[in-house]
Amino acid sequence: MKHSVRNSMSVAELSSPQSSMSSIPSHVAIIMDGNGRWAQSRGLTRLEGHSAGTDNVHHVVQVFADYGIKYLTLYAFSTENWTRPNEEVQGLFQILEGIIDKEAESLHKENVKLMHLGTLGGLTEELQKKIKDGVELTKNNTRMTLNLAFNYGGRSEILNAVRRIIEDGLSVDDINEATFHRYLLTSELPDPDLIIRTAGEIRLSNFLIWQAAYSEYYSTPTPWPDLREGDIKQALLEYSRRERRFGGVRSNK
Repeated sequence: MKHSVRNSMSVAELSSPQSSMSSIPSHVAIIMDGNGRWAQSRGLTRLEGHSAGTDNVHHVVQVFADYGIKYLTLYAFSTENWTRPNEEVQGLFQILEGIIDKEAESLHKENVKLMHLGTLGGLTEELQKKIKDGVELTKNNTRMTLNLAFNYGGRSEILNAVRRIIEDGLSVDDINEATFHRYLLTSELPDPDLIIRTAGEIRLSNFLIWQAAYSEYYSTPTPWPDLREGDIKQALLEYSRRERRFGGVRSNK
């Protein structure tokens, strides 16, 4: 059992990216929500909202990297999103292709490693190639790992892990949490410390449902296209005020 952790970062300590980073999360995951509502409020199409959201990715990644976050996971497209209108789905694919074209080299220059969480099945050959090329280009980078959860679903990830365990013929005695972790798509990552959802919603939406058992959750009313450093700082400050007990008792501190 992990010990209780009391985070104690003050506003002054988080006032700049150069300040002490000892109590901020190692892994932050974001459910990027609100693109459609952001667009609707401006008389734009949903695809224009998604495009604005992807335009914000680079800024958000830079902010988290400057604060010393080692792992950032962005939930971009779920396995359930296939039920959306075909025009929107295909538009999302084109937007993702564009962002990988635009950002892969930039991420590489900034020493950021790109990973894909999800399955490539159903994606166009061109998109699959761009994802693989971006991952290959940045595989040795060390400043931050950026995980794009695209065509990802938490339930399907768990079911696929179970299938692989059965296929590998593991005995019941060999199966524990550590074993199961090795069969997940996130086997190379620590579990998320903090999960942020934008646009004011409060639900998991089938995102990292095994890994998030003891994650802290934070909801901001700001839609994803408008997420800025001030919103990120507030989320990190809120995280720093919480006491993580991992199922244990409250400390006396």
